[in-house]
Amino acid sequence: MERTAVNPVSWSVALGFNQGEVVTGATRTLYASGQTAMSAAGRPEHEGDVAAQLALSVDNLEAVLAAARMTLTNLVRLTVYTTGIDALMPHYGVLAGRLGAAGAAPATTMLEVVRLAIPGQVVELEATAVD
Repeated sequence: MERTAVNPVSWSVALGFNQGEVVTGATRTLYASGQTAMSAAGRPEHEGDVAAQLALSVDNLEAVLAAARMTLTNLVRLTVYTTGIDALMPHYGVLAGRLGAAGAAPATTMLEVVRLAIPGQVVELEATAVD
């Protein structure tokens, strides 16, 4: 598989994401459902703690990737849903740090939504990965 970053402007690179990615020669694509701060038993965790919810959401995304024999490095698209962008931004380094450590800079969109499916959850990560 070959990935080519597409950045007609450069400001996004400093924030840890590419404007787009061209993928050629991929053999498998994983479309991951939104991952939130849910325990393995299906219980919501860390109500009121944005940083902890974000960290567990990334852990859960990594678990899905690992089950597909992939890592964060395989991400080509990431959508971040949150119930409050202003509350999330001070903790965004939790996600950006994990992506940066993996050498991943997927095309990313962040959206503020009225609520998520599970009450008390404030962040959800939806992803596409290829290898």
